[in-house]
Amino acid sequence: MAAVEGAAVIYHLAAGIEKTFPGCYLNSVVTTRNLIEAALQGGSLRRFVNVSSFAVYSNIGMKREQLLDESCPLETRFMERHEAYCFGKTKQDQIVEEYGKARQLPYVIVRPGAVYGPGNSGITARVGIDTFGFFLHLGGSNILPLTYVDNCADAIALAGIRPGINGEVFNIVDDDLPTSRNLLKQYKKNVATFRSVYVPYRVFYALCFLWEKYSSWSEGQLPPAFNRRRCSAYWKGNRYSNEKLKSLLGWQPRIPFVEASRNYFDAAKRTKD
Repeated sequence: MAAVEGAAVIYHLAAGIEKTFPGCYLNSVVTTRNLIEAALQGGSLRRFVNVSSFAVYSNIGMKREQLLDESCPLETRFMERHEAYCFGKTKQDQIVEEYGKARQLPYVIVRPGAVYGPGNSGITARVGIDTFGFFLHLGGSNILPLTYVDNCADAIALAGIRPGINGEVFNIVDDDLPTSRNLLKQYKKNVATFRSVYVPYRVFYALCFLWEKYSSWSEGQLPPAFNRRRCSAYWKGNRYSNEKLKSLLGWQPRIPFVEASRNYFDAAKRTKD
């Protein structure tokens, strides 16, 4: 209660990153409820900004290259996707919306795409995964939903102060989005060289199907870590829009990709060295 006393705007970025569903629920949903309760009791709250994630979306029923925006469905079959973080963030969004309806919580939800920049030397999983002793490039020619850390911070800040947007949801992605193949090529050139193997989406989707089947047959001895819902969410290949962010918040990305990527690569290289 003391931590939020007198607070007019709360930016809620905390979330559970545990690998278990109970852990993510406890540290994303229960803690969010406690924070909201304390804020509402204080009586000074004017805006609660919940920082969510693109991980909450399900594109399993969408076509490749179809536009993924704020109207797209959220994930509901969490066990099949086998992603505790997705479960925790989706339920966190839901409890914020429930408080908005039941207790008139003045909230805004922002959902950043893949945030990159200094401080994060790795490459987003939407490009691929480093497993089995080498890097599997799964993104191919997909457009990446990137947002540079400074641009993302600007959008989050605006979400807390722009009037007339209570109850809205905003996706945060930059303008000049690169392809997965382009980002991987630049990363190898500017940060570190490593072996990578490109796997087409349909091939990996089929492999995920077989992995699911074996997991079911083995009664969970092999967890369904690779599955079709997660494969679709990360590597199917959709288009993205920031039009709502621009029109209602007046946001514009300050740092273009050329400059942002240079800052990112320079900082990542220093970390690797």
